[in-house]
Amino acid sequence: MLAFARWLMQRPSYAVGAAALASLVPWLFWLGAAIAALVTLRKGFVSALPVIMAAAIPAGWWWTQGDVVPLTSVLLVTLMGVVLRERMRWGETLIVGTLVCAGMIQLGIFSPPGGTEAMLEQLRQSSAEFDGMLTELGTQGYDTAFLAELVVGGVTGLVVLLATVVCLAIARSWQAGIYNPGGFRQEFHALRLAPRELAILIGLGVISMLFGVAGFVLLGWVPLLIAGVALVHGIIGLKGMNGLWLAAFYALLITTWPMILIVLLLGLVDSFANIRGRLARST
Repeated sequence: MLAFARWLMQRPSYAVGAAALASLVPWLFWLGAAIAALVTLRKGFVSALPVIMAAAIPAGWWWTQGDVVPLTSVLLVTLMGVVLRERMRWGETLIVGTLVCAGMIQLGIFSPPGGTEAMLEQLRQSSAEFDGMLTELGTQGYDTAFLAELVVGGVTGLVVLLATVVCLAIARSWQAGIYNPGGFRQEFHALRLAPRELAILIGLGVISMLFGVAGFVLLGWVPLLIAGVALVHGIIGLKGMNGLWLAAFYALLITTWPMILIVLLLGLVDSFANIRGRLARST
């Protein structure tokens, strides 16, 4: 993929064409978003605008077909790329991306085009157990349509945010591979939320709960998760451990909720304790 990234950066027309084609092909939107992020990181927003538009226009067509994920991913990764380029702080970039994605959930961008009523009716007809659960929620005073819309929007928003973070990481690794070999590994291994950034994250979470802003409540833990993942990468790198440890870690992270909670706790503790710094001094 690094050879592909080098080819993209040879001429602007290469990046424009590749971004447009990738965004047009189903399930390749992430590649178009990563290309837009690479050019944004390297050249800035204004210079990258033709590439961003080339990725956004086909993604916008998918929006008209009912799939909002490609376009929201391209736009969000561009914003995060601009923030990372200007601020050089992954923590701030993740918080901004989470806040914007939460706003999309709150605005109903990720909600089903025709609403959730038809979906709920299909689920009622297909499952007597689900029908009973919805009826019970309705008798308790819950708006089942609103809850379903929140769940669908929250899950879609989470997918978009995680996909965007991955696309930005791919673009950053390409940039480092071309212009600063080894730089991304060092940068990612050092990623942690500074106490100030953690305080902002917690403050936004508290405000969201007080004012009923469900979008940020659903996504506010993602920056802490990424920081915890970076901590695990950093520890494995410091200790020179085999890559199989990373494979086992990701297998557990994807399949078990307790591992997610542990990683969140590690990210929280690392914000104050700087675990990697302590390990580096002790070796």
